[in-house]
Amino acid sequence: MAKPLVSVICLSFNQEKYLKQAIESVLDQTYKEVELIVIDDASTDNSRAIIEHLAGIHKFQTIFNRTNLGNCKSFNLGLRRSHGKYLIDLAADDRLLQDRISIGVKELEHRGASFGVHFCDVELQDETGNFISTHFKRDSEGKLLDKIPEGDIYTHLIERYLICAPSMMMSRKVLEELHGYDEELSYEDFDFWIRSSRNYKYAFSDQVLVKKLTLKNSLSSIQYQRKNRHAMSTARVCEKIFALNKSDAEHKALLKRINYELKWALITENWEASGLLLQLKKKLGHKSVRMAIENIALKIKPQWYWVWKMML
Repeated sequence: MAKPLVSVICLSFNQEKYLKQAIESVLDQTYKEVELIVIDDASTDNSRAIIEHLAGIHKFQTIFNRTNLGNCKSFNLGLRRSHGKYLIDLAADDRLLQDRISIGVKELEHRGASFGVHFCDVELQDETGNFISTHFKRDSEGKLLDKIPEGDIYTHLIERYLICAPSMMMSRKVLEELHGYDEELSYEDFDFWIRSSRNYKYAFSDQVLVKKLTLKNSLSSIQYQRKNRHAMSTARVCEKIFALNKSDAEHKALLKRINYELKWALITENWEASGLLLQLKKKLGHKSVRMAIENIALKIKPQWYWVWKMML
C-alpha cells in the first residue's frame, strides 16, 4: 500500500541566516514521501539566491513572490500548488526533527477521518540555537507537568494559547473545506485552530518533534507592540467564534478570551479592535463594573493606562 504524500510549505521572508537548516530538516526526514515547496515572500536579503542554489541540487519546487503578500496569501499559493494528503506550514527559521513527518502520518492514519490535525511539543531556542525551554512544561526528567487535551479541543482553543503553531500537521481535506487560510487576517494560526477544531479532532504526540527559534522581530512578537496589526485580526476571530459557538460553556470560554484580548488591545492602543471586542461582550449579555471601566478607558484613550491599573 502506497504511503500518503506530505507537502511541506516553507515560507521565507528575509531569513537567509536560517533557510538552509530549515530546508535540510525537511530533506533529512526518515519519511521519504515528501513534497517540498519553498516560497520566498519578496525578501530583500540573499534568500532567493540560497533557495535557487538548494533547489538546483535537491529539485524541490519554488515560488518567488514579486511583492510581499504575507503568510496567509503565501501559504495559500503553496496549498494550491501542492498535492499532499497532509501538509506542514514551516517557517524558514524553524526545523523539523527527523521523525516529525513519519510520526504525524502514523498518528493521523491510525486515528481516522474524524481527526484533522496532529500536533506535538516544540523545543524553543534563542537566535543562536541555545535551548530555552519546551513549549509544554516538563519536569527535570522530561515528563509533562500537565495533561495536554486532544480530540475535541474547540473550547480549549478558545480559552487559551495551547498549540505551538510550527508543530502542526494538517489534513488536506480540512484546509480545502476552510478554503485555506483567511487572507483578510494578518496571521493565520488562531483562526485556523478555531475553524478547524469546530468540525475535526486533534491528535497529540508527547514528543519534541520541532525546533523553533524565538526571534526578536518574529510575527508573534508583533502582537505586543503599540498599534499592531494583529489586534484587529484577533477581534475578527473572536467574532467568528461567537457565530460558531453552540453552548453556554463555549460562550463562557469566549468571554474569558475576550477579557484577555481586550486588555492587550487597550494596552497597545488598538481602539478599533477594542470597540469590536466590547461589542461582542455586549452580545454575550455581559454587564459588569469591569466592562464599564473598559468603556471609559476606550473613550478617554490617552489616560487608559491609569484606569487599567485600577482594575488589576
